[in-house]
Amino acid sequence: MPDESLRIHVIADSTGETAARLARACQAQFPHHIFRLIRHPRVTSPEKLFPIFEDIKEDAATMKVAVFTTLVDQVLRDMVAEACREMGLEHIDSLGPALRQLESALGSSPDLAAARPVSVDTDYFTRIAAMEFAIRHDDGQLTHRLKDAEIVIIAASRCGKTPLSMYLGYLGFRTANIPLVAGLEPPKELFEIERWRIVGLTIHPERLQQIRERRVAAMGGRSRRKDGYTDLGRIVEELDEITAVQKRLGAPVLDTTRTALEESAVRIIDIVESRAAAHGAKVRTGTLHEFDPEP
Repeated sequence: MPDESLRIHVIADSTGETAARLARACQAQFPHHIFRLIRHPRVTSPEKLFPIFEDIKEDAATMKVAVFTTLVDQVLRDMVAEACREMGLEHIDSLGPALRQLESALGSSPDLAAARPVSVDTDYFTRIAAMEFAIRHDDGQLTHRLKDAEIVIIAASRCGKTPLSMYLGYLGFRTANIPLVAGLEPPKELFEIERWRIVGLTIHPERLQQIRERRVAAMGGRSRRKDGYTDLGRIVEELDEITAVQKRLGAPVLDTTRTALEESAVRIIDIVESRAAAHGAKVRTGTLHEFDPEP
């Protein structure tokens, strides 16, 4: 059983993916502890740091907290370091020391250009292929290829399956998503793949109703209202039925009501990697180039 939890705040001038990957690599060495990552991307000015410090301070009052940063700007790095010292928190500067060491080795100063794209490498092509996979396997398409997916997301309509799948693809994970519909049996292929690959999503009924109402209004359709698509009572019943299906599949369920896309993606990765390890498996089974891209 997990012993203690740690919340890691990642502060970055770009997406924060570099620091998040480092944090996850460190997390793997502490298997008996629960880690949760909170990203604060595109921090390019001191003004953007102040509300982040408030969030960190609030967390630190009730739990263990560490701060990872990939900030090019020296002023911002110093501000984070000073704030962490005042709050008594561990600060892992993932970029500053490396820049200083390279500056010493090269005898040349870095440009210090925030959010500059990293050069293309093998990981880039893996991510592009994973995004293509996510597009091909969006919304229940090509279910006969689920065995090639590293992550499979199952949920009701409008719970955020597609954006999460695309973002996980961007991070390099082959992701498929399957809509669950009340009254209909899910695809048989879901019951044929390893259960640790599957993660369910849910959302508060009132929030789902709001999202669906906006969707129907944008499409100018009244028929979806008549069939109960936006009726709160029907939505509650639908979510109850779908929750039962998710339990049949042994899928952990993530509530996306108040969770940012990036945080949900990190939590899904953590869940799937932990479950895979418990079954003596690994999520990453190779680059997508090894798989036939045709249906």
